[in-house]
Amino acid sequence: MNGTAFDVLVVGLGPGGAAAALVAARAGLSVLAIDRRRQLGQPVQCAEFVPLPMGRYAKPALVQQIVGMRSVLPSGAIEQSDFPGLMVDRAAFDQAIATEASRNGALLRVQTALKDLCLERGEAVLRAANGKTEVARYRVLIAADGPHSPVARLIGWPALRTVETRQYSLPLLRPYTDTDIWLSDAYPGGYAWLFPKGDVANVGLGADPHLLADMKRPLETLCAQLAEEGLVGRDILARTGGAIPVGGMRPSLVQGNVLFVGDAAGLTHPITGAGIASAVLSGERAGQAAAAFLAGASGALAEYDGDMHDEFEDSLARAVARREWLMERWGTPAAQLDATHKRGWVAFREYFAA
Repeated sequence: MNGTAFDVLVVGLGPGGAAAALVAARAGLSVLAIDRRRQLGQPVQCAEFVPLPMGRYAKPALVQQIVGMRSVLPSGAIEQSDFPGLMVDRAAFDQAIATEASRNGALLRVQTALKDLCLERGEAVLRAANGKTEVARYRVLIAADGPHSPVARLIGWPALRTVETRQYSLPLLRPYTDTDIWLSDAYPGGYAWLFPKGDVANVGLGADPHLLADMKRPLETLCAQLAEEGLVGRDILARTGGAIPVGGMRPSLVQGNVLFVGDAAGLTHPITGAGIASAVLSGERAGQAAAAFLAGASGALAEYDGDMHDEFEDSLARAVARREWLMERWGTPAAQLDATHKRGWVAFREYFAA
């Protein structure tokens, strides 16, 4: 089957895919990057926080700085800790990286979905919004297509374990530079949060859907509490939510000439849900690996896999272990104890103890 040929096909144009497309295009490769959405970055499905090292990408989307974290335990005790970072307009953040990829020569297509793959021939069947299909031939494919990765499904890899999130954006009634975290059995398999974003507060929660079927009620209870305290208004400006992978990284991030990055690779932190920085870093490294491989470095893709395991495996394995430990305690008296949540949350030294 004939089709248009590219050096690199990137599936998914979130921050990981956009970073991969940018790096590969800068290296002089021909790049096609596709995304099924109508508009990149929309809908926003995260709290919009990025760590300081992402500042090089965050400038066009920066809203405010974050200074600290307030972790609220079941007893009401609060742990105040340093937590420097940046709040961004996530849609603008994603779009800025994708725009830079386009400026460097990457061809971007929205409303384009991956429908089938032939790994042996290096061919992908793509479908546009009008239903028309085409074949794209590639030498390297970078899968940046999220926790429910179609690439993984098409090559027969197992689905990732996920939790669900729900978030409201509300008016923020006073300047705020901390993120607030609530640890409670009311949010089994997750936690609740407030991230300030200028004059808006992103208030949400994550939970295991097997343990909490209705996230609307506890989220609305939290929002009402914050409104009573005078921190936020009652008008809901936006609603969002989505799936977060929590099972840790895949055993391998490479299958033949297919590389996985970001959520599709399982690089999201299973406790905090943080995944933007790891998506960008893995996307950059995948773009570099593709360039090296196509320049004749036959081991470059395997080196990418090894580098990502060296970078993330230990911290993600600890998080998976803590998550499994917590899963045994949700819905029991232990879930009411501060000590349980201290061992299960990254702001406490108990989290890092053996």
